[in-house]
Amino acid sequence: MFDTLSEKFSDAFKNLQGKGKISESNIEAALKEVRTALLEADVNFKVVKEFIAGVKEEALGEKVIKGVNPEEQFIKIVHDQLAAIMGQENQEVDLDRPGPIPVLIVGLNGQGKTTFSGKLSLHLKNKKKKDVLLVPADTFRPAAKDQLITLAKSMDMDWFDSDLSMHPKDIALAGIKAAKEQHKDVVIIDTAGRLHVDDELMGQLREVKEEIKDLNPEVLMVADAMTGQEAVNVAKIFHEAMGLTGIVLSKMDSDARGGAALSIRHVTGVPIKYISTGEKMKDLELFHPDRLAGRILDMGDVVSLVEKAEEAIDQNEAENMMKRLEKGKFTVEDFMKQMDMIKNLGSMSSILKMIPGMGGALREVGDLSPAEDDMKRMRVIIDSMTKQERQDYKLIKESRIKRIASGSGSTIKAVEDFIAKFRQMEKMMGGMMQMMKGGMGGMPGMPGMPGMPGQNPGFRQEPGSGKKPKKGKKKGPWGGGFF
Repeated sequence: MFDTLSEKFSDAFKNLQGKGKISESNIEAALKEVRTALLEADVNFKVVKEFIAGVKEEALGEKVIKGVNPEEQFIKIVHDQLAAIMGQENQEVDLDRPGPIPVLIVGLNGQGKTTFSGKLSLHLKNKKKKDVLLVPADTFRPAAKDQLITLAKSMDMDWFDSDLSMHPKDIALAGIKAAKEQHKDVVIIDTAGRLHVDDELMGQLREVKEEIKDLNPEVLMVADAMTGQEAVNVAKIFHEAMGLTGIVLSKMDSDARGGAALSIRHVTGVPIKYISTGEKMKDLELFHPDRLAGRILDMGDVVSLVEKAEEAIDQNEAENMMKRLEKGKFTVEDFMKQMDMIKNLGSMSSILKMIPGMGGALREVGDLSPAEDDMKRMRVIIDSMTKQERQDYKLIKESRIKRIASGSGSTIKAVEDFIAKFRQMEKMMGGMMQMMKGGMGGMPGMPGMPGMPGQNPGFRQEPGSGKKPKKGKKKGPWGGGFF
């Protein structure tokens, strides 16, 4: 969502290229561009003013560090100031106390409260090993109950069959009572919303919180990141009315300008605890201000990438694959499993943005969806192969090619191109294996995404400094070098 902002920051930093040191005169142009970029991203103007003042004060007082050029020093200062306005560190819900711990989910209609309730239950179950009970308490929108129960069933999560004719505070009490009887650790209560803030809504939510105040509930407000400054204003009203303990930003995978993420913590004083990054139930991340600042400034987010890899990659399967690679064996079956691992990590662009310096390179490459479509088509071809063929592609001759093409809805030429390119991949794995042995790896069983622009392992990379991929003599339907 920060692509435009990242690009403008990158342009601003160019003002310091070739300078011997940071001075008021040579950072003025950079600060002006940074200010404009933040305002265009819908960041609160008071936040922008304080941010610019903080960067300027820090930059002019910064001593020249030997071996680090002024541009990189300035980027580091901007990074730290960005992290500071967003909250410095992650603050997850407080679970270090006896249960059941109530978590009230509040916010306006259409912000993603019910979906987040489901995502949070899965997150707590998988990451924190907590037993969760989902409680629908939206008495104004009965469909919200059906939606929450459907989500609960899809995740094998327990839910409370609320009586929506009851007052929300009574539903909350009944849900907590059921949670105690079932020895649950956490009770997630999905409350009602409105299309706008009104006294009736706030009064009802205050009553719910008052009724369970002895249990010290977490109160999380879900805000749509696409609404920018409006999300900040709504959060301020909710916090003043009932005392929020945290904010959740939904739709962070959208093309929103990012003003909410950069303003909301500074304006309200309430920490952002989670961000929703997709439509799937697993698409929920802890909000780490320093990591997000790194992504915005094209410094990557290797820590989050490794965390995602640890979740997505089956360690035993990865080790087995490594052993086969060491013996010089690389099959279509292996390739298929690697594609599945990559898919579980997220989209190509989201993965590559976590690698330092790749943001600028991606802007040059452009839309990666054609490459992702190619991978999907490859998967269909592989699915049409027999297990024997996936273990030894050399078995695939003319009659088998025709059968695979027919079964996958592809042309004979497409299947032939796939086999030819896989043969190239097989040869390439020998060199890749040596590189991984030399310490260039990091994610077992993940040899990388051939065809993407290279990046230097240094602090940061300017857009365009990576070499463009060499394309084969025959481009074929697979994008000429994407695998």
